[in-house]
Amino acid sequence: MRLAIFGGTFDPIHSAHLAVAREAAARFQLDRVWLVPAERPPHKHRVTHAPYADRLRMVELACRDEPKFEASRLEQGTASSYSIDTIETVRTRLAADDILFFLIGADAFAEIESWRRWRDVVRAVEFIVVSRPGHRYDVPPAAIVHRLETVDLPVSSSEIRRRLAAGDDRVEVPAAVLDYIRTHGLYRA
Repeated sequence: MRLAIFGGTFDPIHSAHLAVAREAAARFQLDRVWLVPAERPPHKHRVTHAPYADRLRMVELACRDEPKFEASRLEQGTASSYSIDTIETVRTRLAADDILFFLIGADAFAEIESWRRWRDVVRAVEFIVVSRPGHRYDVPPAAIVHRLETVDLPVSSSEIRRRLAAGDDRVEVPAAVLDYIRTHGLYRA
């Protein structure tokens, strides 16, 4: 099996997240993509805007019509959502010949050496690094990196939150996610 972990705050999940996951699945013949919302992301210097349960539910809704995608609760209940812990948990569920990928943006990959146990992370997965304009990165020794450069969508969760707070719901999220946001009053000013 060829499985990719795609982690993030997903606050909220949006069309660019899904486009990246689709492109990675097609280009690298992935059997599954697990979208893993971080309950407590250690790299964020702020709290998330929506509670974990809401972010998880939005990911579940976004994955509903995507046969290769699965919303994962792997980081639920963790004190801090460290990638190495998630990777090691996933590894215990895989067969010896399965290949584990880690789908990540170039901006986050550029900071890989600041991650907890980053050397173990680098040895444990093959990276699919999504290019972003203006973000350069070095590849650490022993890292296996596949570049995904065909997806460049100018969509961000922060801009979606800003627009929703201003009362503009013309945002790049799946319809089911937008309905959930409206129903639960998320991201209001």
